[in-house]
Amino acid sequence: MTDVVVVETSDHARLQIQLSYNWNFDVDRSNPEDASKIFQVPDFVGDACKAIASRVRGAVASSTFDDFHKNSAEIIRCAVFGREEDGSMREKFVFPNNKLVITNIDIQSVEPVDQKTREALSFSVQQAIEITTKSQQESARHDAERKAQEAEGLLERQKLKDEIAAERARKDLLELQAESSAVQSSGHAKAEARARAEAKQIEMQALLEHAKLESEARKIRAECELEEQKSKHEAELAYQRQKDELEIARLKEISRIEAEKFSQTIDAIGADTIKSIAQAGPEMQAKLLGGLGLSSVLITDGNSPINLFNTAKGLMGQAGGGAPPRGGEAPGRLAP
Repeated sequence: MTDVVVVETSDHARLQIQLSYNWNFDVDRSNPEDASKIFQVPDFVGDACKAIASRVRGAVASSTFDDFHKNSAEIIRCAVFGREEDGSMREKFVFPNNKLVITNIDIQSVEPVDQKTREALSFSVQQAIEITTKSQQESARHDAERKAQEAEGLLERQKLKDEIAAERARKDLLELQAESSAVQSSGHAKAEARARAEAKQIEMQALLEHAKLESEARKIRAECELEEQKSKHEAELAYQRQKDELEIARLKEISRIEAEKFSQTIDAIGADTIKSIAQAGPEMQAKLLGGLGLSSVLITDGNSPINLFNTAKGLMGQAGGGAPPRGGEAPGRLAP
């Protein structure tokens, strides 16, 4: 099924579009009533073309010429089939009266109706082709230059790598030659130096062992001295302890002997003799006062206070043959 539709864009560009449709009847052939719906529309081709052309005109009328020129297929298919709720495009357009189904739309041609528009479109297409061709040529030229520069850079890099490798190999060769010459010229010196180094190492090891042995000897000597001092200190402590015990025993014995001596002396003198010796002083003082015609006397200076109560008690005690006066009393002595 083919149809030619004349449309006009929103910027008043009139276009002639040739469309081709794929179609079929979606009926149940086993159901005669459903199959008879095919014949309910006498001119189903004309009706289908009119319905589709109406949808296409409406969609193109809301688009500019430039937009339609870029997206003509999507605009026409969306106008005919519509979209689902999720935004995806439907796959068919169904006429429910006769079960006609449009499954595909092919846009065979799009041409401007106006000659000037056609020429302008042709010129625009030609310019676009020329621009695309020049862009492709420039891109190809740039790509070729880039590849040439990359190849030249790789070549220079490889050349530098080869030169570096050659210099490294030359340096290794010179180093090997220098080492060989050094080995040849200084083999004896190296052997002597190695021998001296080994001898020095052996000497140092011997010194180290000697130092270790001396350290162990000093440690043993210090431990022995410490043990000796400890034993000596313990012996001195034991000697001092025994000495103190003997001194205590001696002092105890001396005290016992003095006590026994004093007891024997007291026993030898007798109690009456000791009493007579104790009373001899007061009695002699009383006889001396009696010879002077005094019964009692108290002589003191102005610097020493006198306790009359103690003095009276002293006098009473003296009269009764008691102890001698106290508290500043000085009987029997005359002050200057």
